Amino acid sequence: MPETVESLIRVLREQCLQGGCNGVKALSVVFRAMDIDYSKRIVYDELRDALQRFGIQMSENYLRTLFDALDVNKSGGIDFKEFIMMLRPPMNHYRTDVINEAFNRLDVNNNGAICIEDLKVVYSSNAKRHPKYVSGEWTEEQVLRHFLDSIDTPGNPDGKVTREEFMNYYAGVSSTVDDDSYFDLMMRACYDLPNKGEAKK
Repeated sequence: MPETVESLIRVLREQCLQGGCNGVKALSVVFRAMDIDYSKRIVYDELRDALQRFGIQMSENYLRTLFDALDVNKSGGIDFKEFIMMLRPPMNHYRTDVINEAFNRLDVNNNGAICIEDLKVVYSSNAKRHPKYVSGEWTEEQVLRHFLDSIDTPGNPDGKVTREEFMNYYAGVSSTVDDDSYFDLMMRACYDLPNKGEAKK
């Protein structure tokens, strides 16, 4: 039975997520490093080399089938952002809604990215409960930076997290949680979001 594009994407996704919730983001770092002309497009050789560098093995035939299907306009390249979005584990609107709600709460100045200054406004009390803050080992700023870096692009943290990075990270988390209600509850507890009933009042 020939492999479908969906099944090839699923295999790639599963291999990415073996490295944890940041697996898809980690692969995106490899692609960005190879995009030396900043074209934000991936040619066939780049796709093959990046997957090999990331430790993902796929036969030449499978890889060519995947690439040809993703190269919709037959330009010899595939859109980097669209490819990464396809690799992101699928989520229903209940999950994307609560992830966006959490991001909106953290993005205090509404500039589309979460930074230390945002977190100092809305996440300070959480930081002060961190064991390393309580023990005196870390300052509040170090706790907040650690939180940002855990969601930021692996291997290339820049001190801010975009909505796309936040969504990619929690798509990885989402793939480990089967129940929508539990995922919603977890996000609301983590980010002090009102429950659905309170949000509508």
